[in-house]
Amino acid sequence: KTFDYACVSNLMKRLVYAISIVLAAAWFFAAGVSCVKEDEVLGESDVQLTFSCDTLTFDTVFTTLGSTTRQVKVFNHGKKKVRFLSAGLRGGYASRFRTNIDGDTSLVVKNLEIEAGDSCFIFVQVNVNPNASTEPFLVEDCIDLAVSCEGGVVTRSVVLTAYGRNAVYHNPQAGRSYSVIDCDGWNHTLPHVIIGQAVVDSATTLTLTAGDELYFAPDATLWVYNCGTLKVHGSEEKPVLFTSLRRDEWYHELPGQWNAIWLSAGSADNEIDHAYIENGTIGIIVDTNVNSNPTLRVSNTVLMHHSTAGIVARGAWVEGDNLLVADCGKACVSLQYGGRATVRNSTIANYWRYTSRELPALVLNNWYQSADGQTVLRGLGQVLIDNSIIYGTYTGTEVMEDKIDGADFDVKFTNCVVKGLSRLSYSRSEGCTDTDPKFEDTDEHDYRLAEGSPATGKGYQWPTESK
Repeated sequence: KTFDYACVSNLMKRLVYAISIVLAAAWFFAAGVSCVKEDEVLGESDVQLTFSCDTLTFDTVFTTLGSTTRQVKVFNHGKKKVRFLSAGLRGGYASRFRTNIDGDTSLVVKNLEIEAGDSCFIFVQVNVNPNASTEPFLVEDCIDLAVSCEGGVVTRSVVLTAYGRNAVYHNPQAGRSYSVIDCDGWNHTLPHVIIGQAVVDSATTLTLTAGDELYFAPDATLWVYNCGTLKVHGSEEKPVLFTSLRRDEWYHELPGQWNAIWLSAGSADNEIDHAYIENGTIGIIVDTNVNSNPTLRVSNTVLMHHSTAGIVARGAWVEGDNLLVADCGKACVSLQYGGRATVRNSTIANYWRYTSRELPALVLNNWYQSADGQTVLRGLGQVLIDNSIIYGTYTGTEVMEDKIDGADFDVKFTNCVVKGLSRLSYSRSEGCTDTDPKFEDTDEHDYRLAEGSPATGKGYQWPTESK
């Protein structure tokens, strides 16, 4: 059959005609759109911008270290899209703050747009330069968002504030994972920032006085080495502070932000009086006793918010008086690998709420397992817990008696409140009860006794002449 070229020719003409109509319609539509202004002119009432906060505040930022990143959200509550002439820091290059505005880190962001009913994020950091001040000082700036509208430019702003502090830094020395503390040259007028391991060397004594502050970077340790000594002499008004480096509100009670105060084997005659030790992995690690004096005397001290324990003593001799050891991820106090201890007038309270606890508040142990898997006995003798409260949320007793026969396990509780007292098999007790002490507010870590507490006035009152 002969192919019909005429039919194909007519079809092609119709197709070309149809395409022409479509292209013409598209051209007219585009021309119509091009006649509309790219941006409607906004009246001042159309600029309805708000921020998630009027002032973005950073807590203490140590000079040269920089801050965490904080954020502020910008909302467009108007019915029209807003295009900003500029968005950026009022202080320009001189500002100590830096921003990321909707993903743009430029000093000044141009042509940022927020659709009606939409929002965008601004992320902010601050880095403070050192100066000569020994007191915290205020660093300020603003983020300005400028919008063109009828009659001029409308600017909306959010204030930025941070408190900067100068500090003494203990950084690991070249080629080492630690720094050695100049104990004789310790500066008591500035806070100290510990990065890595800061070592109190052999035959030296680090003496801290009322108002001294030590801030620890992640995994940082204050390590009192063999034959070294730590003396902490705070006061009720100005306790010595051992805490985490980050001071933003979210970090205030966050456990596990640094490692520990480590009184290693061979350190001797350590004293801690009037201190606040918080937010570490372990507050104090005390190793084997080496002389006829206690390895550690600790008094009038708070240890809280540690991800593992407040005090871990390993074959050590510890004397404690007027302590609050609370809210730790495992035990609050662990007397392990033997040793001896006296704890008086203290509260050991564990109301940890981050995870399920694996251990009671107080752990007592007279053995350990060596590196080759052998069980090694170490006697736990002369342990007296007196005039104290051991309580918390652990099911059963808040005391673990981890005992193996063949080594001393001489433990006595006198005039104490002990949760699960009747379940203790090896420890002796005298004048003790198992009654909820009714703390003021455990959710707020307030371990004062509430009005009507059954523990009020129940402890032994020492005669005046014996104090």
